[in-house]
Amino acid sequence: SFPTRRSSDLSDQDEGNGKSDTPMQPSTGDRASNTDRADSALAPAPQRNARTALREQRGILMVLTGDGKGKSTSAFGAVARALGWGHKVGVIQFVTGEWQTGEQKFFADHPQVDWHISGARFDWSDENKEQSSQAALEAFAQGAAMMVSGDYDLIVLDEINWALHQGDLDPGAVLHAIAARDAACTVILTGRNAPDSVRQAADLITDMNDSRHPHEEGRAAVRGIEY
Repeated sequence: SFPTRRSSDLSDQDEGNGKSDTPMQPSTGDRASNTDRADSALAPAPQRNARTALREQRGILMVLTGDGKGKSTSAFGAVARALGWGHKVGVIQFVTGEWQTGEQKFFADHPQVDWHISGARFDWSDENKEQSSQAALEAFAQGAAMMVSGDYDLIVLDEINWALHQGDLDPGAVLHAIAARDAACTVILTGRNAPDSVRQAADLITDMNDSRHPHEEGRAAVRGIEY
């Protein structure tokens, strides 16, 4: 099972806006107390290591899906943020194949990142179905081992939703592995067509909507922007 957001997790401002036009302002004593707690939680080593602080919290399951652009882009923004705090990150890309991407070129050699690419391309034609399915299974086996290891603070399973949608992976088996992960590990699943069972298990879901895109005008994907 996964944790749910508690009302106590809401900010003072959120609670205040629900009651009046003016956000509730904490007293001077409350502000000082909150500042002390924040300083204690985020103090640099040796006072407090940021990764140690993170691992005292339970990780969440994030699902980034929908037809619009930005799913993987958002996930790799989270990777950059995690690395900024010295966290350990694992990435499995399910449908990239040998196609080079900017995120791979930037992150793959980082000492705090383990980056793995499935051998399959974004191609589920009948003649390549068996190869794609086997590649997806092998990639997820690697991801499952990473999730349970306790070595990672964040794991991105990039485009896994598409592999699930195409039937190359079993949603039940994927959710079982996610539930068995190290408690402090956050997992991000990207890709369109996230299955209902995955959505139900998620702590956070973002649906990217395709309101407008240059491909509608026949423009090709731009290196450095879209890959």
